[in-house]
Amino acid sequence: MLTEQGYCGCLKGENCGHTDRGKMMRRINLQSSQIVLLLVACAIAVVFGLVLPVLAAALDGSFAKLAALPVLLLLGGLFLFNKRLLLLCVLLLRASGDIVLESTRVGSGGGFSLGLGGAINALIILIAFLFVVEKPKLLPRKAWMPWLILLGIATIGMVVSPDRGAALKIVLGLCSYFAVFVCAFYVVRTPEQFRSMILLVVASSLIPATYGIISTVLNARGGLSGFRLQSTFGHPNIFAFYLTLVIALGLYIIKSAQFKLDQFQRFTLAGYLGVLFVLLLLTQTRSAWVACFLIFLLYGIKYERRYLVYMLVLATLAMLVPSVQERILQLDSGNTVTTYAKLNSFAWRTYLWSSGLNWMSPSRYLFGYGVEAFPFYSPLFFPLAGGVNWGAHSVFVQWFFDTGVVGMVAYLAIFYQVLRVLIRYQKHDSLGGVILICTLIEYLVVSASDNMLSYLAFNWYFWLVMGMGWSLYLNSEEGRQESIVKKNQRRESSSLSRSTSA
Repeated sequence: MLTEQGYCGCLKGENCGHTDRGKMMRRINLQSSQIVLLLVACAIAVVFGLVLPVLAAALDGSFAKLAALPVLLLLGGLFLFNKRLLLLCVLLLRASGDIVLESTRVGSGGGFSLGLGGAINALIILIAFLFVVEKPKLLPRKAWMPWLILLGIATIGMVVSPDRGAALKIVLGLCSYFAVFVCAFYVVRTPEQFRSMILLVVASSLIPATYGIISTVLNARGGLSGFRLQSTFGHPNIFAFYLTLVIALGLYIIKSAQFKLDQFQRFTLAGYLGVLFVLLLLTQTRSAWVACFLIFLLYGIKYERRYLVYMLVLATLAMLVPSVQERILQLDSGNTVTTYAKLNSFAWRTYLWSSGLNWMSPSRYLFGYGVEAFPFYSPLFFPLAGGVNWGAHSVFVQWFFDTGVVGMVAYLAIFYQVLRVLIRYQKHDSLGGVILICTLIEYLVVSASDNMLSYLAFNWYFWLVMGMGWSLYLNSEEGRQESIVKKNQRRESSSLSRSTSA
C-alpha cells in the first residue's frame, strides 16, 4: 500500500525531526544588514582584544582608564539605540561622576587632557544638535540666539587668548551647558514630563548623598575640624550649590499639589531634605548657605509664615555647630591686606578683584584680554599670587576681564531672556515659578563670588531646570496663545510694510 511521503521521505503528518530542523534553519536566516552588523561587532571585539594589552601597558594598569573604552562603546551603542534614554541616564548619574571621570583623564593635564567626561560632553552636544535638526520649531529663537552670540564671543576670545588650551575647555563647557538647555525643550513639553524630570534631578542626589554620609563618617574618626565635604564632586562649593538646587526642588515637590504625595511620601522626602541640609552645612560653603536661606525665607514670606519660625530654629541650631561658628566668625577677622594666610576668603577675593581690574588697560574694557586671560596674567598683577595662576573667583570680574563689556552684556542677556519667561510662567504655576526665579537669582548672586562657569556638573542641572521651566510655559495654553498673538503681529507688520512699499 502506497503512503504519501514528504520531501524528506517521512510520512506526512508524522512529527519529523527533519521538518523541525528545516523550520529552525529558516528562522535563523539573517538579513544581509544583520550579517554585516554581526561581522562588524566581531571585528571590533577582535581589535579590542588585540589592543587591550597595549592599552593596559600605556595606561599604567589604571582600572578606570581601562574601563573608559568599553563604557564609551556602551554609551555609543545606547546613543544609536535611543538617544533620549542615553540623555536621561547621563542626567541621572552625572552628579555622581566627577571623581570617576577625572580618573579617566589621559594626557599631560591642564586644558589638553582628555577623558570619558569629554566624550560624554560631546555626546550631549550631539544629542542636542540632532534634536534641533529633527524638530527645529520646538526651540524658540529667543532661547538659542543669546547663547549663539555668547558662544561666538567666547570663540573669538579663545582665539586671542594667551592660554588657548584652558580657553578651549571653557568654551566647550559653555557648549555643553547650551546643549543641556536645548535638550530640556525636547524632553519636557507637558506638566507630567516636567514633574518626571524634577524627580529625576532629585533622584540624581541619592548617590552623592550616600557617598557624602560615608565620607563624613570616615572623617569623623579624626574629628571634623577643617573638614569640607565634597562627596562625588570635584570641590565642596560645587556640591554645595548642587545641594541648594536639589533642596529647592524638593521643597517644590513637597508643597506643590501637582505631585499628589501621600503623608508618608511627604514625611520621607522632608527627612531626606533634612539630611541634604546637614550635608550642605558640612560643605562649609557660606554663599550656598545664604542662597538656601533666602529661598526658604522668600517661601515663608510669600506662602507659609510658619516657615520663618522653622528657619529661625534651624539657624540657631546650625550656629551651635563649631565648624559653622568658625566659618561665620572668619568674616570678622583677616580683613587687612598683609599675606594670604592672614586674610579671610572674602577679603582675599576683593583684593584679587581690585588688583586685576586696576591692572586692566582702558583700551581692553570693550573686548577684554581673551578667555582665561585672568588666571594667566594673575601672577603679574596679584601681589599675593605666589606664582599661582589664580582664577577670579567671580564670574563677572573674570568675564569682564576676559571678554570685556561686550561679553558681559551677552552673558547677562541669557539670564534676562530666561527671567522674562519665568516671570510669565510664575502666573501659570506660582510656587514653581517663584522657586525657579529664586534659583536663577541665587545663581547670579553666587556668581559674584565664585567660579561658576567652571562647575560643569552643577551648571548642567541648573540650565536643565531653567530650560524645563521655559519649555513648560511655551507649551502651556498661555504660552501658545502668546505665540499666536506674536505671529499675527508679525504678519500684520509684514503686510503693512509691503503695502507701504507698494
